[in-house]
Amino acid sequence: MSEAGQGPGPTAGRGGPGEQTRSMASAGPTAGRGELPARADQTTAERPWPVRHLNPKISDYVDRMPALWVEGQVLNLKRWNSLYFLTLRDTDLDMSINVTVPAATLQRAVPDGQEVKDGTRLVLHAKPSFHTKRGSLGLQADDARLVGLGELLAQIERLKGVLAGEGLFAPERKKRLPFLPAVVGLVCAQQGDAEHDVVRNARARWPAVQFEIRRVTVQGPRAVPEVGAAIGELDADPRVEVIVVARGGGSFEDLLPFSNEALVRKAATLRTPLVSAIGHEEDRPLLDLVADLRASTPTDAAKRIVPDVTEERRGITQARTRLRQSLGTTLERERILLEALRSRPVMVRPATMLEARQLAVDSASDAARRAFGDLLAAHASHLTELRAQVRALSPAATLERGYAVVQTAGGEVLRDPAQVSDGESLRLRLARGELVATAGAPGTEY
Repeated sequence: MSEAGQGPGPTAGRGGPGEQTRSMASAGPTAGRGELPARADQTTAERPWPVRHLNPKISDYVDRMPALWVEGQVLNLKRWNSLYFLTLRDTDLDMSINVTVPAATLQRAVPDGQEVKDGTRLVLHAKPSFHTKRGSLGLQADDARLVGLGELLAQIERLKGVLAGEGLFAPERKKRLPFLPAVVGLVCAQQGDAEHDVVRNARARWPAVQFEIRRVTVQGPRAVPEVGAAIGELDADPRVEVIVVARGGGSFEDLLPFSNEALVRKAATLRTPLVSAIGHEEDRPLLDLVADLRASTPTDAAKRIVPDVTEERRGITQARTRLRQSLGTTLERERILLEALRSRPVMVRPATMLEARQLAVDSASDAARRAFGDLLAAHASHLTELRAQVRALSPAATLERGYAVVQTAGGEVLRDPAQVSDGESLRLRLARGELVATAGAPGTEY
């Protein structure tokens, strides 16, 4: 029975000491090699332990391990007579272990009206056991506790505090969505309305938008690895400009995968902007907090990721109208200003300003000419007077009146007869020439 189920019994397939001795004595590959090594570190290539000798030793070692409490998520739950066989999975890491639970023990852990199914979270009190025939490790549970909503909420709040302390929810980490993405990555359920709501509403707003769709499991134990792999694949696609994770709401238990630490940390590492559209208003999954944008529903996400072509056209039309009106007003204002400028006298007869300046220049030129002429006349008259004065005082004027200038032969002007001796040659300078004379005593005749 144990071999048919997933979880073996604590002693299924395990032989006792006598059986082990008989097995070791039976013929086999190690027959004829002498006594087996007592300890594992004494084995060699020439003296190995056979599997039939190793597995019971592992089983004995595991039997010495104490019982413990362990928590996980139920997978592959099956019942065989009075036993339940299940796989207990860690929701953060892809690790699991097989567990065998008595049916009565599991039924006592579930309140009336509820049932244990795949995805249920349990806390089990179990003892490790090793199945010697198959060589597999499992757990034999003797007590079970159903993880309640209150405890799950407390765990999520503790995780929320840890992630917030690391800055994963900080506003400065949020990336802005592109205005008009050409390709949108969509992660949604394999069946459901979320995909239809996002695609239909987005294409109604902007028909040219394209989608890369990854259909995954969005609840239960497979949700975390599948959603994480899908967003990672879309993030690696260079064509995808924004990623939407969409789900149409659900119960608190259904949305637990979107508060999983591994998925939240995976979302925080994305380079592509992420939109969370889980569709749950009351208790927000942690994915909403780490996402770059939270949409209340898949339909709301469609409105956030692409603009409305009708609204954009209306905006363009309004902008064109305002631009045309503004340009018309500006042109009319400039036309009126130009007309006012053209009506000014200086623009009607541009020479008017020059004429006034020309008259002023001509008047100034005439005045300057007259002043200069008067100045020249005054100086000419003064020059004539000076010339007359100079002429009157000039020795030449005295010579014109019949006087002569007597000089010695050396050119000295005589002023006294005693300056020369008798018979000395003299020069007589007249008004129109010179004469040579000889000095003589007074009364001397020549």
